[in-house]
Amino acid sequence: MTNTELAKQIVSNVGGETNISTFTHCATRLRFTLKDMSKANVDTLKNLEGVLTAQVKSGQLQVVIGAKVEAIFNAVSEMIKIDDSSDVDVVPEKKNKISSIIETISGVFSPTLSVLIGCGMFKAIVSLITNLDLMDASDGFIVVLSMIGDLIFYFFPFFLAVSAAKKFKVNEYLALALAAAYMYPTIMNGAAAAAETGVTTLSFLGLPILLVSYSSTVIPIILSVWVLSLIYKRIDNLIPDFLKVLFTSMVVLFIMVPLELIVLGPIGSYLGTYIAQFMDWFYNFGGFVAAALLGGTRSLLTMMGMHYALAPLQIQQIAETGISTLLVSALTANFAQAGAALGTGLAIKNKSEKSLAFSASLSAFFGITEPAMYGVNLKYKKPFIFAMVSSAIAAAFLSFFHAGAMTYAPPGLFTLITYTADSFVFIILGVLLSSGLACMLSYFFGVSKPKKEEEIKNNETNSISDVKKYTEEIYAPIEGQLISLQEVPDSTFASECMGKGIAIIPDQGKVFAPFDGTVSLVFPTKHAIGLTSQNGTEVLIHIGLDTVELDGKYFDVHVQAGDTIQKGQLLVDFDLEKISEKYPVTTPIIITNTDRFAEIKNSDHKHCVKGDVILKVTSKEDAE
Repeated sequence: MTNTELAKQIVSNVGGETNISTFTHCATRLRFTLKDMSKANVDTLKNLEGVLTAQVKSGQLQVVIGAKVEAIFNAVSEMIKIDDSSDVDVVPEKKNKISSIIETISGVFSPTLSVLIGCGMFKAIVSLITNLDLMDASDGFIVVLSMIGDLIFYFFPFFLAVSAAKKFKVNEYLALALAAAYMYPTIMNGAAAAAETGVTTLSFLGLPILLVSYSSTVIPIILSVWVLSLIYKRIDNLIPDFLKVLFTSMVVLFIMVPLELIVLGPIGSYLGTYIAQFMDWFYNFGGFVAAALLGGTRSLLTMMGMHYALAPLQIQQIAETGISTLLVSALTANFAQAGAALGTGLAIKNKSEKSLAFSASLSAFFGITEPAMYGVNLKYKKPFIFAMVSSAIAAAFLSFFHAGAMTYAPPGLFTLITYTADSFVFIILGVLLSSGLACMLSYFFGVSKPKKEEEIKNNETNSISDVKKYTEEIYAPIEGQLISLQEVPDSTFASECMGKGIAIIPDQGKVFAPFDGTVSLVFPTKHAIGLTSQNGTEVLIHIGLDTVELDGKYFDVHVQAGDTIQKGQLLVDFDLEKISEKYPVTTPIIITNTDRFAEIKNSDHKHCVKGDVILKVTSKEDAE
């Protein structure tokens, strides 16, 4: 599947372009904020070729791609257009405060990650060259590389101003103006000279402005842009339309700049300092236990997409203390996942799976762990557990030698030099312990060899040996006009990404059982029902399009999940007339386990009544 084809499938399965509120990406995953999360087909997304997994976390739909994420992001960006400035009616979702905070932090930091990682890599290169005495730090080449490495870290308020403005839906240029106020020479030079001059404040109408260096800070600008988003619209609404151009920005800046320099900036600056101090205290007080706890759970945070919520803490630690102890857990977790995938690859016999495991392991050694986690370790389960245990042990080991990261960069082989300890030898020993232990445990205990070898052998000759051979007829559940799925005005069904089948434009509002079997699922909104025949054919009957928005109105379901049904039994009554006033009533009939069948044949008739055969399915074994 090409990048463009995958992008089309992703857009279709998140509910289409009109369902996307905001869209961004991080190092390995696409992150969607959707207007209506119920329109997303998460299970279908998980099974797309090129997608490692999909999940809803902290109010975001995350589609994990891996190393190709930027190419897929660009492909999706080319086919959709999102108006960031418009007010959208997002379906409210109940989220606790912690989830909201995590979503906000991730939403602000995610757009900066590509530059953040790029600059971090230059810092790693400079550190490698100077530590090996290949060039002097004063050499012009090293000076320029150091400048590139410092670009985002020194001017962080500007970068975060843009992403925070998009997150909080406020004017980006006003947000940049707030960042400029923090970085203005009067403030920055005054902070730098405070120790010599003794001048630590600047008076504004009798109120003190603290001379604080806001370089590399993250909390002050995020806090300021958030407050900006709260007051901007209120001020804009108070000013007459013919005066808005002249006075809205002027009044907002007159309020916000003194407010941020007198109140918000110092609060954010001190808060960042206290956070860094708390992290140091946490490690000093908790010792190796605290390090092991974070090292062991780091991969779980990555799975949930919450690891980027630690980014401001890690960056703040580096800005305040020179190193981040938090990033050590990322280092041990990455190498543990790489080692576990390597051990699994050595243990399994299937050539294609072995190749996948080795490739994923190599990617993890260079800092991208999702292919190893989702494609290998979680698939076999035990290797993932062994990776967490190994990371915990290695992180605890490194805590004894005061390990830390000197810059924010993806932990991997290229960036090892950016880590420091009592001796760099301990960093080497730590990653060898993490990856080596995970590799050995996964090789010896991670894969049940006899079972896997038997399964691999059977897959080559009898991939569905546990499936009963059969040919089955599916009878019309609804009377009406028959059309192909390709004619359904909904790309999710028309593309057959949910499965093959047929569609009916109903003549009456009744749904009957298309075979003898059981009810596997009744949607809470009553607009769709899942059925399984006695032979195992799985059918989804989706009454109308977008009818989920009715929230069950005009539907009356007579069965529930687990009920046994007989062909022709009445399952659902629906008010055809009322529903058709607002929504298309075209009803797709989908075979959701399509891959089980060698052939799915549609009826040639243009119209069907109760008792007519509309589909005929033939299992792969029968066809062979």
